Amino acid sequence: MEDLKTKPENIREQITAGRVAKLVKEKALLEQAYIMDPTKTVNEAVVEAIGKLGENIKIRRFHKFILGEGVEKKVGDLAKEVEEQTAAMKAEAEKKKEEEPKVEAAKVEEEKTEDKPKVAVSPKMVKELRDKTGAGMMDCKKALAASNNNLQEAEDFLRKKGIAGAAKKAGRTAAEGLVVEYIHPGSRMGVLLELNCETDFVARGEKFTELANNLAMQVAANPDVEYVSVDEIDPEVREREIQIEMGREDLANKPENIRSQIVQGRVDKIFNERALLEQDYIMDPSRKVGQIIKESVATLLKQYIFREYENWKLLEIC
Repeated sequence: MEDLKTKPENIREQITAGRVAKLVKEKALLEQAYIMDPTKTVNEAVVEAIGKLGENIKIRRFHKFILGEGVEKKVGDLAKEVEEQTAAMKAEAEKKKEEEPKVEAAKVEEEKTEDKPKVAVSPKMVKELRDKTGAGMMDCKKALAASNNNLQEAEDFLRKKGIAGAAKKAGRTAAEGLVVEYIHPGSRMGVLLELNCETDFVARGEKFTELANNLAMQVAANPDVEYVSVDEIDPEVREREIQIEMGREDLANKPENIRSQIVQGRVDKIFNERALLEQDYIMDPSRKVGQIIKESVATLLKQYIFREYENWKLLEIC
């Protein structure tokens, strides 16, 4: 610091030590003024509680989420935004009303085709439809089978079910949303989760809130997950896992190309089990969490994403 350059060495050391101690103290929870009684510190309040309860008490950890922290937000007119959203919802409702007879007719047609022989669907066409619509693999396969492998009809099939189009919204900024908690019965495990969306208008909606709470419960139900998405996995971690699998004794006598395929399959399975979006959705095990997100995006017309979560267990890492 420039203001210390002219000070004697011993004085500089004292001033520096005092400043550093002040900075550290400002960041330590136990040194803060207790919110319920600012005349004493948090540490003093804890000590008093220990005296009253006759047992030791320790604040072991905490994590604070600030909604949208680190995400660049767009500045907009909230009133105009609400007006636009309301107009969009009305237009969607009118469109849905117009399409109801067509949907009913499609249902009847679908029921008629149930007894027909199943159509063979190629993985290449499934991939092409997935890349185009962002829908899940099984949804694409079903759509292609129902449309006799016609890509355009398959896309229309997905759009009618509100599945297609979610991927197109993936590039939008999602900095609004909610921070929710799930405390498991018995209060021995808790989850704090942040789910983001594009606008505060959607974040205040019942469907978004319900989804956020369900996803917090999902984290609690999958204690082995470490990542939101497999895309978050460090390449070094993935490479290390590949090397471990390549050294397995049961692969020693396999040809190199076969070993690589087996190892890739095993590694993908390991990381899929650790990624939250790849888990069976707790409210509907027939679908993955990632698929639920995409379907919800299509339904609410706004992109939203997981950004962060914490899963704590009582006595963990004591």
